[in-house]
Amino acid sequence: MFEIAVEECFAAAHALRSYRGKCENVHGHNYKVEVALEGEQLDGAGLLVDFVELKRWLREIIERLDHRLLNDVAPFDRLNPTAENMARYFWEEVARELAASPHAGRVRVARVTVRETDSTCAVYRP
Repeated sequence: MFEIAVEECFAAAHALRSYRGKCENVHGHNYKVEVALEGEQLDGAGLLVDFVELKRWLREIIERLDHRLLNDVAPFDRLNPTAENMARYFWEEVARELAASPHAGRVRVARVTVRETDSTCAVYRP
C-alpha cells in the first residue's frame, strides 16, 4: 500500500455552537490541513497521484474558507465548525475531486488531519 500526503494552511474564525466556555465566542485559528491518499497501484509514471494535483484540490477547498468566519460559510452555517466536522468536510471534498479524476477506483482518501494549534488536531478516517 502506498500513501502520500500534503499539507496546507489557512486562517479562519469560528464560534462553537452548543458549547460552554471560551470557544463559544468568535475566535480564530491558523489551521493546518493534511490530506493523505492511499492506493496499491502506481500510475505509469510511478506516482500514486501527483503532489501538484492534490495540492491544487486542497487549495481550491481552502480558498472557500480562508480568512472567513466559518459559521457563515456552507456547510458550517448549519454544521458546527469543530475541527472534527472540518476534517470530515475536507475528506468529502477531496473524495469528490478524486472520484472525478483519472485516479478514481485506484486511489482513495486515507485520512484528513485538521490542526487548530500545534498541540491539538482532529483526524477523520472513513
